[in-house]
Amino acid sequence: MGFITTNDGVEIFYKDWGSGQPIVFSHGWPLSSDDWDAQLMFFLRHGYRVIAHDRRGHGRSTQVADGHDMDHYADDLAALTAHLDLHDAIHVGHSTGGGEVAHYIARHGESRVAKGVLISAVPPIMVQTEANPGGLPKSVFDGIQEQVATNRSVFYRDLPATAFYGFNRPGVEPIEAIIQNWWRQGMMGGAKAHYDGVVAFSQTDFTEDLKKITVPVLVMHGDDDQVVPYADSGPLSAKLLQNGTLKTYAGFPHGMPTTQADVINADLLEFIRS
Repeated sequence: MGFITTNDGVEIFYKDWGSGQPIVFSHGWPLSSDDWDAQLMFFLRHGYRVIAHDRRGHGRSTQVADGHDMDHYADDLAALTAHLDLHDAIHVGHSTGGGEVAHYIARHGESRVAKGVLISAVPPIMVQTEANPGGLPKSVFDGIQEQVATNRSVFYRDLPATAFYGFNRPGVEPIEAIIQNWWRQGMMGGAKAHYDGVVAFSQTDFTEDLKKITVPVLVMHGDDDQVVPYADSGPLSAKLLQNGTLKTYAGFPHGMPTTQADVINADLLEFIRS
């Protein structure tokens, strides 16, 4: 574990465990690399080198005021892969991290990349526009920003207790430790980074990024995702990718890498080995 320093002076925290083919994990908003615990341990035990970083302003990385946009996120990831001199890497991104992975591959090329995985990911674009009528209204994201700016601790307790993991669905028993761990990760990060990050994950249009990618990409999405709605995300991304495969999970929530880790990990392993 350690830090790298980007060209604009931001310290990015990362974990680098094991040996073998590298798998690089990009986390969702407003979390940290800790959100990948179940995947890091699973793939470490299967003989892979696992790497995960805290996005700028998140977790243990510098709480810098600026640079909370997809260009900087992708460039930070490129700086990490170059520092570690990674080759033949599998890049796995959840939610906002899926946007980061898509933008990184399209912006920095595929010379270090073997495959990609987008899990419950924000591409092609979340916000509703004339070109994307099925998106969510901008007012939804304005409301999230207002909560981050004025009521962050309570908001970060309520979101994982409800929509993020589907704990608001009938018959689904909330898991308090998972809720608390989400809150812990969120509160580790900076409010400014999280506030700006809402624009980054909701308004960035990844359409052209997806079209550029030629490596195999697995798109994994639950059809009961209440955070990144299924119909306007996973299926559309899979169609835009040159070599994309869509895997749909009936009834799975946005946070399925945590609550359905056994299923997600097994399918990830199958795709990586294929």
